[in-house]
Amino acid sequence: MPRLGSLEYYIVSDGWMWVDGGSTFGMVPSIIWAELFPPDAQNRVPFALNSLLIRSEGKTILVDTGYGLKLDEKARRRAGLERREGDVVEALDRQGVAVEEIDIVLNTHLHGDHCGGNTIRQGERLMPTFPRAQYWVQRLEWADAIAPNERTRATYLPENYRPLEETGQLQLINGATRITGEVRTAITRGHTRAHQVVILESGGETALFVADMASLHYHLERLAWVPAYDLEPMESIETKRYWQQWALERDALIIFQHDTQIPFGRLKPDGVNFKVEPVLVD
Repeated sequence: MPRLGSLEYYIVSDGWMWVDGGSTFGMVPSIIWAELFPPDAQNRVPFALNSLLIRSEGKTILVDTGYGLKLDEKARRRAGLERREGDVVEALDRQGVAVEEIDIVLNTHLHGDHCGGNTIRQGERLMPTFPRAQYWVQRLEWADAIAPNERTRATYLPENYRPLEETGQLQLINGATRITGEVRTAITRGHTRAHQVVILESGGETALFVADMASLHYHLERLAWVPAYDLEPMESIETKRYWQQWALERDALIIFQHDTQIPFGRLKPDGVNFKVEPVLVD
């Protein structure tokens, strides 16, 4: 596993999905974004489905769980879900990590592509995929998920999180939360009201797992490039403004959850904007 100071981290993949390019880049004209990220014949661009495995101070932490295995064929086709090497559980197994070893599952938010693997079907029942884990979810995110509106109900799916409450494995947290001495969360409002990022700090080094605060590096480079699926676009802009400076001041390693072009990078000034320079991580 790669190391950051004394902690270890590793990307585990749930495959990838194909997302409408217009939604991905919001109000940015396609003649601009398509030169940078060419879409397929259906105007879709590929999104990685990456979760983050962290070992810190004796805790094994999994950040997000991908789509999981519950989608039927119609739902998989609609999501453009593709896999060559299985889901997150199989990716963990290839790293020698059993589901019983996960102590904490941290959901950055409760959209289906981030928490679908929280649960699994066992016969007629839905059960937590990680039987020993506590699932950490922001309280406000939970409130929005259990009472969705017309815009959000298609991605807030109760089967992905309600069973956690029934088994007593749900842990609701309020705002910025420390998980270990090296791992903490921070609220990054915009994509949802209580979306959270994960910060790794050890040995004088810093990394930032941005999740959907910036789905792609383009979104972090340019404040105005806000996806159509951000629920609070103006909040997204101000959130990114703050975290651009935060990452720059710390020379933070930025870990992108969905980016197939630059999964790891560092933010650098580039005129009036910023530029993410790729970083090779073994």
